[in-house]
Amino acid sequence: MKNASPNFSHALERVLFREGGYVNDPLDRGGETKFGISKRAYPGLDVANLSLKDARAIYKRDYWDRLLLDEVEHPEIAEKIFDVAVNMGRGAAIVILQRALNLLAGTTGRSALRVDGLMGPATLDAANHWCGKDPDALQEAVRGFRFMRYVEIVSKRPDQARFVRGWLKRVRL
Repeated sequence: MKNASPNFSHALERVLFREGGYVNDPLDRGGETKFGISKRAYPGLDVANLSLKDARAIYKRDYWDRLLLDEVEHPEIAEKIFDVAVNMGRGAAIVILQRALNLLAGTTGRSALRVDGLMGPATLDAANHWCGKDPDALQEAVRGFRFMRYVEIVSKRPDQARFVRGWLKRVRL
């Protein structure tokens, strides 16, 4: 793919492996989905006929670039944010990241971030601080908040419990 960083290409390969091909599960809130791209997120898109090339372009433009993931200094952290965004939406991914960063900020006296779901300069700076200081702690905090979001989803919508095993596999990433 033109203008794709090695980090994006690697993260995309892993996401595509987890997402698989075409699915139209009536209980999936995303509706018709292919390569993880849902009809709910892209109502005007012919999901069934979505090409891999077009899926890559959507992921690069609407996920990787919009979340400034080439600026995240640790490739595994960038991949984790990307995977959460694909699975839960961009805003939810950044809320999870911001909550994780705020949890860690309490251990060092860093200022808390406003939890707004936007990848702005303060969030990027805090993420890169932890990418350099303790990326393992950041990964674990993101995993924990991701897990709690799945619990919240199932608590509100018990019919979504059928997806829990697959979601929990993603938490381990």
